[in-house]
Amino acid sequence: MRLERLNYDKIKIFLTFDDLSERGITKEEMWQDIPKVHQLFRDMMLEASDELGFEADGPIAIEVFSVPAQGMVIIVSKAQPDHNVEEQFDDGFIEMQVTLDESDEIIYEFYNIEDVISLAPRLTSFGVTSGCLLHFENKYFITFDEQELFGIDMDAFIALLSEFGYPSTTTIFRLNEYGLNIIENNAIEKIYHTFFK
Repeated sequence: MRLERLNYDKIKIFLTFDDLSERGITKEEMWQDIPKVHQLFRDMMLEASDELGFEADGPIAIEVFSVPAQGMVIIVSKAQPDHNVEEQFDDGFIEMQVTLDESDEIIYEFYNIEDVISLAPRLTSFGVTSGCLLHFENKYFITFDEQELFGIDMDAFIALLSEFGYPSTTTIFRLNEYGLNIIENNAIEKIYHTFFK
């Protein structure tokens, strides 16, 4: 589990599928209203309190994004209090508004362009030439649409990406809105032909 404070009233939590399996939760169960998922959210809020000082002491909104072959990104936001409504909740009561979304994007981040260049021939020999290259907040990102990777051994593909970069908790929506699009499509093929052909 990786936690990151986005601002005063918003945090981001990245859960790998290993984190879920350690708690006996499958990817499909994350979308269900069951006790072990409730316990996971309680554990996440306790860890957010300990690590980030983020106190979920009122209504919160939770957005859950599934990131293929990587895990889940969870955005937790404190809701703005409604001063017209008298507070009648016990201490420790948390009201949640949950939004669930599943992405078909695989997103990896790299701290420098040399890692992206070094990755290109490895992916090309693996049969992957697609991808989009973006730059955002001093990092490089490669995104892949899962549909473009049909027939690829996903475990080996993710292992190869992990040799050079890190699974990203930045959503595709944020990258598309605020990131600089460097190579819009077939990024791996274009990088390979630019630097190695």
